[in-house]
Amino acid sequence: MKWSIFNYILALITLMPLSVKASDSQYDKHVKHYQRFWDRLIPRYGKVQFAGSMGLLSMGPGWDYGKHKQWETDVYLGFVPKYSSSDNKITFTLKQNYIPWSLPLNEHFSMNPLTVSLYFNSILSDKYWVHEPNKYPGGYYGFSTRVRSNFALGQRVTYHIPDAQRKYLKSITFFYELGTTDVYVASAVSNHYLNLSDIIHLSLGLKMQLF
Repeated sequence: MKWSIFNYILALITLMPLSVKASDSQYDKHVKHYQRFWDRLIPRYGKVQFAGSMGLLSMGPGWDYGKHKQWETDVYLGFVPKYSSSDNKITFTLKQNYIPWSLPLNEHFSMNPLTVSLYFNSILSDKYWVHEPNKYPGGYYGFSTRVRSNFALGQRVTYHIPDAQRKYLKSITFFYELGTTDVYVASAVSNHYLNLSDIIHLSLGLKMQLF
């Protein structure tokens, strides 16, 4: 049987990859760029942290990024019971984490031998100030009572939930951190009787990875 030109064209179309399509228009490119921008704002995980100069208990969303997801940005709201003060307090924390590497332990567990964190914490109360009030002599305090800068080192262990068992979470991570604040460091420099244990705080937390 002889093939006509129509047969050749039909065969050629049949063998063409289905992914071949006309190039996107300028409008399509704009829409995709718009969608990618807003997709980046969706939190990738949630965290709960106990202590750490952020409040008794803090929680909030976070975003991981970088080639190997080695960077994280966390936002926390924390709760400080009144203890000896007249009322409870709420804190706000912006935290940046760096995770240099990850080590697989077995099929479902991995470990981060080192995490490095820098974060800034603020008590949401008008009883604390950023700039020293005029009632104090110049340089009396020398630092803000509302904003604290903190530095911490830690470790993590992650359980990667098997695909067949996932419902709401991709993985769960337990972490601990040893950290200090700017005020503690300044006190240690000027008061040599302070030990390392006097300026280091321990915090514990859970990270719940959504995707």
